[in-house]
Amino acid sequence: MKLLIGSYAAKLDASGRVKIPEKFREVIEETYGKDVVVTSLANEAVQVYPLPVWERMTGANPEMTLSLQPTIRKFLAQVNFQGNHQQLDPKGRVLIKQTLRDKAQLPDEVEVVGMTSHLEIWNKRNLERMLEEKPLTDEDFETIAKLLTPRGKSE
Repeated sequence: MKLLIGSYAAKLDASGRVKIPEKFREVIEETYGKDVVVTSLANEAVQVYPLPVWERMTGANPEMTLSLQPTIRKFLAQVNFQGNHQQLDPKGRVLIKQTLRDKAQLPDEVEVVGMTSHLEIWNKRNLERMLEEKPLTDEDFETIAKLLTPRGKSE
């Protein structure tokens, strides 16, 4: 499976659409298809999830039993209120709703960051500030190592 790795500058057009960088667009279309979910999880950036990734992440299933749990309901209400299901247009663009652009403080020029299985669209200055103010620590690396270690295996 191809991964979404790296970052590229992109521009928002007058309608609020962003053209997904070609390297990312190729991976998304070849691996997942053109359907995506555009939303924001924490208002600092906009996320673009290929629909199959979104379905796995949100536990979408025919019974929808997860949606009965209060925390899941709150999560789904937030991301669905702010986001929507779209298809990449023929030029590889997606529309970012005005409310999402405002909350993430997106200017005309943005940074599109690959997050392995989805994309994040950032105000570049905010991204740089966040990375500078909250650098990875040794504790973070230990946590990452634990999370990435297959279950049932230990050192």
